[in-house]
Amino acid sequence: MVLLWVQWILFLIVTGYAVYVSGAVIYSRYVFIRSGRASDSRVIWKERLPDFLTQVFGQRKLLSDRRSGIMHAVIFYGFIIVQLGAIDIVIKGLGGHGLPVPGYAVFGLIQEVTVVSILLAVAYAAYRRYGERLPRLSRGLKPSLVLYFISTLMLSVLFTLAFEQLMHGIGPSWHAPVSSLIALALSPLGSSAAVVAFYVSWWAHLLILLAFLIYVPQSKHFHLITAPINLLLKRSSAPGRLIPLDLEDEEAESYGVGAIDQFTQHQLLDLYACVECGRCTNVCPASNTGQSLSPMHLMTKLRDHLTESSAERMNLSASQPAYLFRSQSGAHRIEHEAMRDESDWAGREGTDISPTMTMQQRAWRVDEGAAASELRLHGDVMTAGEIWACTTCRNCEEVCPVGNEHVDKIIDLRRYLVLMEGSLPAEGQRALMNIERQGNPWGISRSERAAWTDQLAEEGVIVPTVRDRPDFELLLFVGSMASYDTRSRKIVKSLVRLLHAAGVRYAILGNEEHSSGDTARRMGNELLYQELAASNIALFEQYGVRRIVTPCPHTYNTFKHEYPDFGLAADVEVLHHSELLATLVREGRLKPKRPIEARITFHDSCYLGRYNGIYDAPRDVLEALPGVQLVEMERSRANAMCCGAGGGMMWMEQQAGKRVNVARTEQALAVEPDVITSACPYCLTMMEDGVKQLGADGKTSAQDIAEILERAVLG
Repeated sequence: MVLLWVQWILFLIVTGYAVYVSGAVIYSRYVFIRSGRASDSRVIWKERLPDFLTQVFGQRKLLSDRRSGIMHAVIFYGFIIVQLGAIDIVIKGLGGHGLPVPGYAVFGLIQEVTVVSILLAVAYAAYRRYGERLPRLSRGLKPSLVLYFISTLMLSVLFTLAFEQLMHGIGPSWHAPVSSLIALALSPLGSSAAVVAFYVSWWAHLLILLAFLIYVPQSKHFHLITAPINLLLKRSSAPGRLIPLDLEDEEAESYGVGAIDQFTQHQLLDLYACVECGRCTNVCPASNTGQSLSPMHLMTKLRDHLTESSAERMNLSASQPAYLFRSQSGAHRIEHEAMRDESDWAGREGTDISPTMTMQQRAWRVDEGAAASELRLHGDVMTAGEIWACTTCRNCEEVCPVGNEHVDKIIDLRRYLVLMEGSLPAEGQRALMNIERQGNPWGISRSERAAWTDQLAEEGVIVPTVRDRPDFELLLFVGSMASYDTRSRKIVKSLVRLLHAAGVRYAILGNEEHSSGDTARRMGNELLYQELAASNIALFEQYGVRRIVTPCPHTYNTFKHEYPDFGLAADVEVLHHSELLATLVREGRLKPKRPIEARITFHDSCYLGRYNGIYDAPRDVLEALPGVQLVEMERSRANAMCCGAGGGMMWMEQQAGKRVNVARTEQALAVEPDVITSACPYCLTMMEDGVKQLGADGKTSAQDIAEILERAVLG
């Protein structure tokens, strides 16, 4: 009886302390998150709940990688099931008779089958990390610690059950197949030794369980708590939509993010939700081509910096024992290592994240001589090379199983650099200056914006302006690429001929058209973007615009999802030219009669696909063409690799690694197409350049869907 009381007292002390420590660490993380700027955390349950259920309980994103997904699902649901078994074991060790559940024998069988399933899943997880050695998974003690925790926890369950059988003289049974085998092997111990071994196993099980409880909130496995919350509070707005800056706020000390606590609370929650699975880095065009940016390391470095600097600033480690369990020891500083230049990739085919992963692992190191709170977010934590390598393609966000958003953080970092420090690559600075002065990145005169219509006029195709045709039904917003770039002009000319053939009453703004501002915004110049948005919206209102079509997905996205923040009427319909052309073909207003005998592969634009979910419209156009054989690349639709032009990269030189457009063109050429087609002037330019650089321009061409449809309809 005395021993049982001692058992109870020790149990309460140890468990109470572990719960206190774990709770204190969780609360500290909550305080760190609350240090950020307030964010809109309203949940529209009708919209959010279905996605929440399919991602948390349906494991939808994880199961996109079937083997990894099944492994994770087994551990996820296995842990839910074995919690009842843990309670059952604890009760027995405290003198009880186990859980009073109906069908206890079946309950025991389910527990053992679940434990074995978890052990097999953990073994497979270890094999993926150390056998397959997947580049996206880091190796070493810290990332593997949870595998030891889970393995020893499951083994302690089986041995505790086995010693229980020996202690009570229970023979083998069908409802305890594994523990019965263990008990049979250990039967020579005798009942007295079995009693001691039972309590040793019982305490091992309890201590491992409590250690896991303390470890979880201080590791990447804090996502067990934060990921469901993150998915529940995920923004309901359009994917990738940027939050406007209030540039008229006279009390604002800075714009963008120059310190970790200038992120919003939801952005900081993202950091603690990261599971470090590396899926984001595995699909990132920058990481795939040897540049310094790794989306996973973006999240983990910001998270560690938040934890270290907040704990130091709040003096938490000195005030409570819980905070001695910190994520790292000491402060951190980036080593600015030289990255691979393009020559290092000469002759290398395909993509490879290994150089980026290696660089990140070497660069993020402990610097005991620096105080975490004194580290600069720009320079010490995040380098300029990382910040400016992002193409804003959102592939990282598309594959993230916990709903993290990476791109908005990078844009906020850029906003600070541009608006507060005037710091950005020279080519980017030049492009923004040209947009500000002449309304286009090349700095060509505003009066030349509609010069592309002259050739059409010579053909007898008159392109009306809104002044010429005030009763127009559709505004064709040409955009800077199709207005000034010689190659992209062919796209809009084909589009215009098709609109004429279909009898669409359209008009253009002509030389009154301004840049949409998307380039400026993605490069961090929010001030210039808002000025351009205001100018365009004023023109739309002046001419009574109700419907807009554009061949540029970047323009389409900002008009549809971001201009409403600045006054664009909600009833203004915005169309991409692929949507309009698909509709005109479907309605019979455009009839493709001439066969196009070609093997065609379609490259998905990031801003058309991942940002707006438009995958079928351009394919519908191509599939309607007689003679076309449409073939898909290995990476297509939601997992299509970026062409490398987004996020302002169209106007900046890639400083390291293999060119993104070359890597993407290699993927296109792998399916041996006659034509690589796209529905974006940026993508088309990058793919055409890639074809030339790879010496494939003799047998493969790059064309927009409007150009191909024009051949089928008009010859």
